[in-house]
Amino acid sequence: MADPGLEPIVGRYLRLTLQSRPHRLYFEEAGQGIPLVCLHTAGSDGRQFRHLMTDEAITRHFRVLAFDMPRHGKSLPPVGWQDDEYRLTAAGYVEMIRSFCQALSLERPVVLGCSIGGKIVLHLARDHAPEFRALIGLEAADYQAPWYDDTGWLHRPDVHGGEVSAALMSGLIAPQSPSEARWETLWGYMQGGSGVFKGDLYFYRVDSDLRGQLGGVDTARCPLYLLTGEYDFSCTPDDTARTAAQIPGVKLTVMEGLGHFPMSENPDRFRRYILPVLDEIRALK
Repeated sequence: MADPGLEPIVGRYLRLTLQSRPHRLYFEEAGQGIPLVCLHTAGSDGRQFRHLMTDEAITRHFRVLAFDMPRHGKSLPPVGWQDDEYRLTAAGYVEMIRSFCQALSLERPVVLGCSIGGKIVLHLARDHAPEFRALIGLEAADYQAPWYDDTGWLHRPDVHGGEVSAALMSGLIAPQSPSEARWETLWGYMQGGSGVFKGDLYFYRVDSDLRGQLGGVDTARCPLYLLTGEYDFSCTPDDTARTAAQIPGVKLTVMEGLGHFPMSENPDRFRRYILPVLDEIRALK
């Protein structure tokens, strides 16, 4: 009989070669069935998806997996990191996701990503759709105009980059979000490694620009769902609607009472939106 105090989440390390360098990637998983790979936001880690992993309405049908990108959470940087300036690129991010899925022999997984994870979902939809059963982008758009002047503040020896990052992100959480969940979401940012959030934003603001490049997305081959919180001013509902208008067949939802971190800032409200999407995906042939 299982200990009632134990959650069903299990964590492991996976050795991968990424960008021609060996890495040791930490991931957590729970559930069984259709693989559902979850991608965390910039500067945070896979703990953002812990509520999905303990929701039996999801885990009885889906094997939910979330990895920490290198330099995030429990995934260490590659050897020699101290000599690098970290910059997440679209090519490197796509390689990471595909390598993770291939290493675990995940058969046509569903990928759900938020923020930078939502943006890379659009790259997967455009370039690698046959590999996936469906794709879900949270807070995703082809492009977002920067709402801050300088990311240099995020990596300076005289500034606590984690606290600055959390302060920046605090405004992106909807006011209805429970205090406990709000502060847990911000804690993920306060713990970030030096220069990591700044390096992730290179992808978010520079290397993920898909304006005018989504014409080849075929939702008949791989269904695409875009869900954005009404309080997200980094990726606004208008940003996502503009993106959806370029992709025939995409399913767009604006999530009321949610901001930029729906799965962690208000898990109960988010499940009202994600459960119907997952039910629809489960019914796909």
